[in-house]
Parts: sequence; C-alpha cells; structure tokens
Amino acid sequence: MRNDPIWRSMLFVPAHVPRFVERAHARGADACVLDLEDSVPLALKAQARDAVPRAAAAIAAHGTPVLVRVNQPWEIAAPDIDAAVGPAVSALVLPKVNDDATVREVARRIDRAEAQRGLPAGHTRLIALIEDVQALSELDAIARSTPRMLGMMLGPEDFSACAGMAPVREALMLPNQMVLFACRRAGILPFGFPGSIADYGDAQAFAQTIRLARQLGFTGTP
Repeated sequence: MRNDPIWRSMLFVPAHVPRFVERAHARGADACVLDLEDSVPLALKAQARDAVPRAAAAIAAHGTPVLVRVNQPWEIAAPDIDAAVGPAVSALVLPKVNDDATVREVARRIDRAEAQRGLPAGHTRLIALIEDVQALSELDAIARSTPRMLGMMLGPEDFSACAGMAPVREALMLPNQMVLFACRRAGILPFGFPGSIADYGDAQAFAQTIRLARQLGFTGTP
C-alpha cells in the first residue's frame, strides 16, 4: 500500500531569495516548493541551484516537507536535479511534461544521484506539471511512467496559453478532470484546481474555487 503524504497546500518560494526561504516554514503551508524555474531569472539560475541544499535543510528542520521545481529543457533540468536530490528534499516538481520518456529519464538520473549520496532508493518522489495540449493524450503513460510518480497537476496559465484560451473555470474544467481521472487510474495524487493561479486577489472567490476542487476530488495544490 502506498504511503502518500497529505499536502493540501504547497507554497512556492524562489530558492535564491534568503528572506523568503527563512520565513517559508511559518506561512502555514503543508509543504514548500523551492523554485528554480519561473520565479528565478536566467542569470540567477546557478545561484538558485547552489542555494537549494542549504535552503531545503533549513526549511525541513522546522518539519515542513520540501519539494524543488526544476527547469526544462534537459540541459538546465539535469544540473537542477543533481543539485536538488538530497535528504531534505521529498520530491521534484517537473514542468512542461509531455511524455513518459521525459519522466523516465529524470527517474534514471535520480536513481544515480540517490545511490551516490547514500539515500534510500525511491526517496525522491515526482510531481508532473501538465502545461501543453500535446500531453493530454499521454496522461496515462505519464502517470504510470515510474514508481516515483506521486501526482500530476495542470499548469493553468501555460496550458491556457498553449490552447489559445483564457484561464477561466469553464475552460479549465475539462483538462483538469482529464488529469484527475488519469491520476485515479494510476493510483497517484491529483493536485490542482479548475481556475487561474492569478485569481488569489479575491480571497472569497478563490476559496470557492478551492472548495470546488475538493468536491471534484483534488487532494491539494501549490
């Protein structure tokens, strides 16, 4: 039987900004995602990568699970993975996943890193972000690609841009449900909600969207 964590909320924190890292554990989120992707300028990627082990250890010391969102394409993702795998990091968040081959390649690199660092095999889990319409036909293969796979979620803004639609609830309902159904078929966790991540300014409306996500069967969200 799987022993999956309960991460109802996950706080994204840019890995290269110490003042955000220092307060991350006090924000009330069930887990913290150290970000190496969208919130980090290209010129600061190496600095953010170097900061991950120390930042992860500091946050985990307070009892808050730590994840790391890495980059795509592979030439950036590979050093991100090497920097992130460690005892204080519970999972990696993989952006722009379109096929199972990508996930399997990441899993093989994690295998090597865990072995080199004396970590138990399978220590580092994976969450796949679905951000392209091309991935919809591959959801089952992605969800079953590796035993490391903890869950999947739709990246609403990038997916909407790819689909040429506005990130409104009506447009996002179907792809979110497709991700959720694939997760349930594979026995992994469905993360996400049918709305835009930019809608948090209206707390009442955002709370309504999160309640709807729970009713639909989603288990948590960044």
